[in-house]
Amino acid sequence: MPKRLYITVCGNIGVGKTSLVNLLCQEFGWQHYYEEVRDHPYLDDYYKDMPRWGFHTQIFFLTQRLKQQQEIARIPASVCQDRSIYEDHEIFAKSLLHLGIMGQRDYLSYRQLFEAIAPYVTKPDLLIYLKASVETLVERIRLRSRDCESGISPDYLGHLNERYADWMDHFDLCPVMTLDADHLDFVQRDGDLRFVYDQVSGFLAGELTARTYQPVLI
Repeated sequence: MPKRLYITVCGNIGVGKTSLVNLLCQEFGWQHYYEEVRDHPYLDDYYKDMPRWGFHTQIFFLTQRLKQQQEIARIPASVCQDRSIYEDHEIFAKSLLHLGIMGQRDYLSYRQLFEAIAPYVTKPDLLIYLKASVETLVERIRLRSRDCESGISPDYLGHLNERYADWMDHFDLCPVMTLDADHLDFVQRDGDLRFVYDQVSGFLAGELTARTYQPVLI
């Protein structure tokens, strides 16, 4: 493993990415990079009228993510990032197209921009995938009570879960550690948090050899 690490945490809305990034950075001394949500100028409008604001929302996310990637490439510290730039296209832009929220013309414009950017993006050393059922996601979204997320439907979350499953089946840019967020509550249970730390420590020690690491929970 290189001394300087780039770790990214991915997963559906409400699964616990930001919390895990924060905890991992505290434990391992990494620099955190969070998804820019609170200052997103289109997000409230998007959840009220997705077809009208879908393209604008995705362009803003992609722009912010590119700025993050430029910073990550420059700093010498190890980094842990909340959501990768790849999810912007593979999960959200494709979902908007398939659901009819983003038109074909807007999607093709977005994809051309993403494909022009992608070759210049630093690849992660490890992708941690938090996987959870729709029921778990709905409950965690309810508990964190963000106004902009109040209109997210279970059907939309289910569709995103399908996109994540398809993406993970084909992802080969770096090793993947899959963690079952239905059974792990690393925010509320110290034992679960220690379990996650142990899995990450194992990877850092070179014990992760398969492309996807799926721990067996007892």
